[in-house]
Amino acid sequence: MPAPLPLRSRTETEIGERRMESQGETPKGRRIMVTFDIDGTLIRSTGSSSNHLHRQAFAHAFLQVFGLQDATIDVVQHHGQTDPLILVNAAIHYGVPPDVARERLPEMKLKMIEYAKEHTGEVGEGLEVLPGVTSLLDNLSSNNVTIGLVTGNLEEIAWIKMDGLGIRKYFTIPNFGGFGSDHTDRGELVKLATERGQKISTELFELRVHVGDTPNDIKAAEYGGALAVGVCTGIFTEAELKQASSGTAIILPDLTDSKAFMKLLGI
Repeated sequence: MPAPLPLRSRTETEIGERRMESQGETPKGRRIMVTFDIDGTLIRSTGSSSNHLHRQAFAHAFLQVFGLQDATIDVVQHHGQTDPLILVNAAIHYGVPPDVARERLPEMKLKMIEYAKEHTGEVGEGLEVLPGVTSLLDNLSSNNVTIGLVTGNLEEIAWIKMDGLGIRKYFTIPNFGGFGSDHTDRGELVKLATERGQKISTELFELRVHVGDTPNDIKAAEYGGALAVGVCTGIFTEAELKQASSGTAIILPDLTDSKAFMKLLGI
């Protein structure tokens, strides 16, 4: 039997009520799903303690599973990668045999999640919500758009970040998405998010959109059959995001123009 859903806060209830009141604002009979990447898309790292909780969770996993002192994910390319791939590639960099790193991946993921849950109070350290994001999420939820995540983060850590930064309340309930804990391939995560989102919708989606800041997000969206929307709020340029696309991606400078994004959806 599935665990009962947590009680909604007053704010979450009010947002849900606004969604129902505004259902007529979307084109008649049209169902829309939008999924977002997290790091570099919805939020960004700041200061000397950038993305502190997530980075410390990685370090904790390396220490607990392999006894690696002061291990860091900066030794491998991690932008646009899933957490499991980062764990395995970093462990290999530090001398762990590839087959052993893959075999012990479940232990590393478990240690990351344990650390994050024990240190949720640190989630806001070195992180902030990007400009325009809160307003956009509010507009989407108010217009009955189904909103989820597609991210390389492990699922528990993804929602800890959304909670800690105060924006989880805008996501569709029950929460859904595709996460690094599900698969190492981001394209498969887009497909998984679609399957999960469809289960909580009464009608088929006529438009699916995935928003991300890396070339891997663009490729994943197109592989998963969604419209790719790239944002230049991470480390990649507009040209690099366009190059990753088959030619159908829409590239935005950021998410500050909520009206333009809603128009893109036909709202």
